[in-house]
Amino acid sequence: MGGLSYSQVEKKANSIRQSIIKMLAEAGSGHPGGPLGMADLMAALYFKVLNIQPDEPSWSERDLFVMSNGHCAPVLYATLAERGFFDKNELSSLRKLNSRLQGHPEREMLPGLETTSGPLGSGLSQAAGMAYAMQYLERNPQRHVYCTMGDGELNEGNIWEAAMFASKYQLGQLIGIIDRNNIQISGTTDQVMPLENLRSKWEGFGWHVQEVDGHNIESIVEACSMARAITNRPSVIIAHTVPGKGVDFMEYDYRWHGKAPSQQEAARALEQLQSYSGYMETDHV
Repeated sequence: MGGLSYSQVEKKANSIRQSIIKMLAEAGSGHPGGPLGMADLMAALYFKVLNIQPDEPSWSERDLFVMSNGHCAPVLYATLAERGFFDKNELSSLRKLNSRLQGHPEREMLPGLETTSGPLGSGLSQAAGMAYAMQYLERNPQRHVYCTMGDGELNEGNIWEAAMFASKYQLGQLIGIIDRNNIQISGTTDQVMPLENLRSKWEGFGWHVQEVDGHNIESIVEACSMARAITNRPSVIIAHTVPGKGVDFMEYDYRWHGKAPSQQEAARALEQLQSYSGYMETDHV
């Protein structure tokens, strides 16, 4: 797929960021840092990479997307709405009683959701199972499973169990994407549990590894294309991102991992994002 230009997808990412701020301010709780940092990744996936049909969410030939870092649900909801899976007006119901948009995605609640998330680390195992079914049961090489993970999430042992499983069965239809933003809820990843050398770890587990700028739409799309071309082993893309991207008082600050903005902070954030949107309209087309 991918009829939009890269600059148009960049505008979609900015719109997704604005939706995230509005949702979290309305909810009064949630996670801004990771979702803001992942907006470019998600826009690239949903507007340039994934083979999907929003008007037919259960289409049998669709690619599958698994968000293992489920606390980043606001960016997933905002992206699904931006892509046309449901009305954007529903985003204001985030985390409210009886809403379809809860703190973690629930598979049967919304069109476009493939899994229910929960404990960190479980999504890659789910994605590996899906890829195994595609490869060995359906024998359909045209479909792929994409799974996002947080870097702090890599502290979980079941990530590495899934990595071994995927390597053993040469799951070439599985593509992992790591949001490498260097923070987690209680500090930087280096302070909590150092991960480097991250690339060599995944290579040691038998995966094909790429590293990209997680805010460069074209680089993300090209990396996904390369990953699809690797058919004899699973692939992982380490996407280097800025937590809180687009909002200067949130960027790089782990304290915004799980703290919603106040109405005043949201107004400041939206002013910055809308100013950037205006810049893209006039100078960056």
